[in-house]
Amino acid sequence: MRPVCLVLAIGACLAPGALAADPAPPATIPEAKSVDLDQPVSAEALMESASTQRAANTTPPDVQTEAHYHSGPLENEIIYPQSLPEMSAANPLLLLGAKVPPGTATRLAWSPSQSFEGIAVPTPVLVVNGAQDGPTLCLTAAIHGDELNGIEIVRRVLYNLDAQALSGAVIGVPIVNLQGFRRGSRYLTDRRDLNRHFPGNPGGSSAARIAHSFFNDVVTHCDALVDLHTGSFHRTNLPQLRANLKDPAILSMTHGFGSTVVMHSEGSPGTLRRAAAEHGIPTVTVEAGAPMRLEEDSVNQGVMGIETLLGHMKMMKRFRFWGNPEPVYYESSWVRADQGGILLNSVELGQTVSFGELLGTVTDPITNMRVDIRAPHAGRILGMALNQVVLPGFAAYRIGTQTTKKPDELEDNEHLSADDDVAEQDVDVSEDDALAE
Repeated sequence: MRPVCLVLAIGACLAPGALAADPAPPATIPEAKSVDLDQPVSAEALMESASTQRAANTTPPDVQTEAHYHSGPLENEIIYPQSLPEMSAANPLLLLGAKVPPGTATRLAWSPSQSFEGIAVPTPVLVVNGAQDGPTLCLTAAIHGDELNGIEIVRRVLYNLDAQALSGAVIGVPIVNLQGFRRGSRYLTDRRDLNRHFPGNPGGSSAARIAHSFFNDVVTHCDALVDLHTGSFHRTNLPQLRANLKDPAILSMTHGFGSTVVMHSEGSPGTLRRAAAEHGIPTVTVEAGAPMRLEEDSVNQGVMGIETLLGHMKMMKRFRFWGNPEPVYYESSWVRADQGGILLNSVELGQTVSFGELLGTVTDPITNMRVDIRAPHAGRILGMALNQVVLPGFAAYRIGTQTTKKPDELEDNEHLSADDDVAEQDVDVSEDDALAE
């Protein structure tokens, strides 16, 4: 008989016999107040919330890994929202030491446990718990602090939700990497890439500890997760999904995003997407636009994709039908500049190109020597550098190609250099590492 897991203050799993032996209720978990998400919240209130929630989450070391408060299937069952049984009554959502009643919306706060208590700035977590039961979808953005489009996507999705009409819950973390966001930087203050350290390590580097705290306090509560990103280092991406199409649950999840390009990728080790998927949580990455800017077209497409997914997951009754289905790209490659100088593009994002077609030119501003960059094969421009000054070897154009291979015949779409783990050994990270997501 499978053990029965109760949601306790320490999140421990009890054997069936323990229920009769100890009928007393668990320690009280504070109920989160229903708030109007449109109203401002003070930093002091968030600090108090984070402190209370952190205290409620404190558990003895031997039971910490069991504290998942997870409402989905247990053990090795595939967690996918469409396969969840029909449920008529909603349950409170237990998150960050608080209880969010059905049919309410609230703000919570997450703060890594290893931060300076006196000067820590907690990260807001927006929660809408529907009046009807269903799966929990999590939306995360700004794991890289300079990626702004995802922040706006999360805001629009969460603030447009009607808790009374929602089945299940949506958890939105608009700015995961608050350290980087405040500095306009992709990285944490120690110059490490947070998205190379999941699921984290409580005894590792600062980045690994932050990743561990976020993964266990927030991510393990998800039944499905969408991680929002943009291009890196003055590059822009056509709105697209990155997903491991070898995983049936993730493949099915990609069908819920409407007219969105899908690119196969298992995900680099240490990324939130890969760590969550390995934990049994179907996860996709949405890449849309460029860093350090807000782009209305990219934001609108991201919002439409997620709202379509909510309908696909039967969390909302209204469906979005928009555009024609986009192709799936199982293979892609970067075309690099062989000369340094001023890069000027001759193609546009999303454009289909043929073999030998001119993609752009690089001109040496001193000698006036110009070199053409041409397509090494036919395909579609899925990502590209913005006009800028580049060095030799700079990744300028990502060309996606379709294939007749079946998912189980695919190789990973993102190959990193031998510098993958340089972020742990030395605080500098390679360009190739940053190109993954």
